[in-house]
Amino acid sequence: MFSILLTLLIIVAIMMIGIILLQKSEGSGMSGSSAASMFGGALTGAGAGNFLTKATAILATLFFLLCAALAVVVARTDRAASVSDLRNEIVAGEHAGKVAPITPIPAEVPTN
Repeated sequence: MFSILLTLLIIVAIMMIGIILLQKSEGSGMSGSSAASMFGGALTGAGAGNFLTKATAILATLFFLLCAALAVVVARTDRAASVSDLRNEIVAGEHAGKVAPITPIPAEVPTN
């Protein structure tokens, strides 16, 4: 489950980077050169701005949902591992038998 979610997160991140770089910014960005050449002019003008904005919003939402899902999966596996480790320590302690009581060592008093 973790591997699938991580792979999807990486794919969404790469797609989001590409879509963001295609958007037109105040400095003209990369959209002037790459959008027209990659999509044959289909992503030029106002239609491209609307499509790229919606695609960015969808990909950003997917990115945050995948991050949250990964956090839940990792938390569940860590908690299950820590519970099983604690259970193993308790079982090992029960099977070890009783331990002899520790007798305190008398402290030496310095004589002057």
